[in-house]
Amino acid sequence: MESVGSIILYFIVALAMIVFSVMAVTTRKILRAATYLLFTLFAAAVVYFMLDYEFLGAVQIAVYAGGIVVLFVFAILLTSKPGDNTERLTSKSRVLGAIAAIAAFLVCGYALAARCINFVQKPAMDTPTMDQVGSTLMGTAHGQYLLPFEAVSVLLLACIIGGVVVARKR
Repeated sequence: MESVGSIILYFIVALAMIVFSVMAVTTRKILRAATYLLFTLFAAAVVYFMLDYEFLGAVQIAVYAGGIVVLFVFAILLTSKPGDNTERLTSKSRVLGAIAAIAAFLVCGYALAARCINFVQKPAMDTPTMDQVGSTLMGTAHGQYLLPFEAVSVLLLACIIGGVVVARKR
């Protein structure tokens, strides 16, 4: 049984995720949007830690909150003036955005309802050890992920080189 404190903490973190997500997409200052995204990603890491997924929480902080947001901020600083406001959306864009948001909400609600209503007994899953996670991520056998890991590292290197080239042209 969950304690009342953990349930209250969950609702606080969920509210923070909702608030910072909405603020990230509604602010007109792009650096503030990146900062709000950082807070949202940290809140997602807190949810992972609350579920006792320490490895996923650490990866969330290191990769997404650390690396990706820093990459976004560098891209913003290299390509635009961070103090400038973005232009306001036209009414057509707002309508399309509202329709897309409602559609996404309905799809997520359906998926959640289908998951919660499904009373079929699910098979028990083993909790992997850190050794198994590491060998799966860095292995070269079938179903292991060394090649995609290296492909992503080459992609990030290309992004860094592209950022330097754009910065040198100025």
